[in-house]
Amino acid sequence: MPVMEFLERNARLYPEEVALVELNPDEKDTRRTTWKESELMQPTGFTPYRHEITWSVFDEKANRFANLLISRGIRKGDKVAILMYNCLEWLPIYFGVLKSGAIAVPFNFRYDAEEILYCAELAEVDMLVFGPAFTERIQCHAERLCKGRLLIYVGDNCPDFAESYHELVADCSSQPPHVEITDEDYGAIYFSSGTTGFPKAILHKHRSLTQAAEMEQKHHGTGREDTFLCIPPLYHTGAKFHWMGSLVAGSRSVLLKGTRPDTILSAVSREHCTIVWLLVPWAQDILDALDRGELKLSDYELDQWRLMHIGAQPVPPSLIKRWKEYFPAHDYDTNYGLSESTGPGCVHLGVENIHKVGAIGVPGYRWECKIIDENGVVVNQGDVGELCVKGPGLMTCYYNDEKATEEVLKDGWLLTGDMAMQDEDGFYFLVDRKKDVIVSGGENIYPVQIEDFLRRFEKIKDAAVIGLSDRRLGEKTAAIIEIKEGMDCTKEEIQEFCQGLPRYKRPREIIFAEIPRNATGKIEKPKLRRQYGAENLVARENRA
Repeated sequence: MPVMEFLERNARLYPEEVALVELNPDEKDTRRTTWKESELMQPTGFTPYRHEITWSVFDEKANRFANLLISRGIRKGDKVAILMYNCLEWLPIYFGVLKSGAIAVPFNFRYDAEEILYCAELAEVDMLVFGPAFTERIQCHAERLCKGRLLIYVGDNCPDFAESYHELVADCSSQPPHVEITDEDYGAIYFSSGTTGFPKAILHKHRSLTQAAEMEQKHHGTGREDTFLCIPPLYHTGAKFHWMGSLVAGSRSVLLKGTRPDTILSAVSREHCTIVWLLVPWAQDILDALDRGELKLSDYELDQWRLMHIGAQPVPPSLIKRWKEYFPAHDYDTNYGLSESTGPGCVHLGVENIHKVGAIGVPGYRWECKIIDENGVVVNQGDVGELCVKGPGLMTCYYNDEKATEEVLKDGWLLTGDMAMQDEDGFYFLVDRKKDVIVSGGENIYPVQIEDFLRRFEKIKDAAVIGLSDRRLGEKTAAIIEIKEGMDCTKEEIQEFCQGLPRYKRPREIIFAEIPRNATGKIEKPKLRRQYGAENLVARENRA
């Protein structure tokens, strides 16, 4: 059944129960006049931002937005992009899109103006819903974005090139729209990128969304009494589909803004969270703060916290060992997935398999896996090859890119581009990636984009960007830069030039050296990784 039916069921069965809480401990709430003293713990006169909605309000908001879309000419199969930070409106807007029969198209909130325009045109977006933080980026291409598209603004002080969401939905019906939707209708487009760095639009049917929701609830046993703490951005398939376990269970979730260790533990304590999904850097920060004595577990109510799970990047076994020393009662899990497989879970460790930490796990609920060689033949157990997955959450295609689709979809199997091996117990382990994508703090970084940017600098002859192992982030970006003959250049000059990049794309290490290229002109990145990866590992060990 389409995933919206879970929302409608919850609104019917649990109308007055809280569905979502938005929590920002660092933002003052000017609208709230009262607050429980036990929840405050803030400087005098500062009331932290905390708002919540019930399942009935959630469903009504989704219905209003669906009816707004229909009233503005959005029809089944049209595309509605969402560009917003996490907030109480995000999920009702997303579900409103689904209820209208349109296709939801979440945008990465780190996209710059050019990437927003590129993705809007690639996915043939009919409407763009955006928040206040993105006004300037939208305005850069407002004229082109407005051609054949509606721009809806969610916030105060609506810009003149858009229409106000709050004013429009106020006049719309809160009753469900009469649109017939099946599992085989298209439901969402998510974006990914290949080694070229250009985003691909990943098209999913409604059955993919339902599969992800049901799988998450089954994998983690999410029940009615659980409270899920959601920190990552909701545009990300991981955040949204991990949250959907709570949707299936009809249980409460908290959208937390902030990733400081004290912020996370305070939210778990005050909101009585039982399930928390962390990225490696956040878990590392919590452990480091505990090691330094900056945090004391006795200051928080954490007995109800039963599960910590991690995804989006490889997890060091040493981190989990340290975690269990501080939290011996916690279940632990990890998930592997791609946006092409509706996010995390097509390979799943399972809380009962903590003895296999280091593996990505076994096939997830309703999924199949295999490892093949370069000829498409299944390899022997223990041999390395390309990981392939197959299941009901598989994408339909890369939208408007038949060639790219044919390269990764073979007889119902998705070729992931990740090299893996299977041990004698049937557990899968990642070995390396065929692609050059760098995964830093759970975010994909595409080296070609940074290399192209660096080559614009007048003193740079050539540049190569690789990922180096990093204890906190998993990987960090390193730029190997070859300077033009006869020129002098400092790291400070490069760093200043890189201010033109988004913060997360800026190289964290700069190395001046010649760039090795093979006979066909391709950068020999494996050689660079061997050379500088080993040197950096030794240097870090010496510093430690």
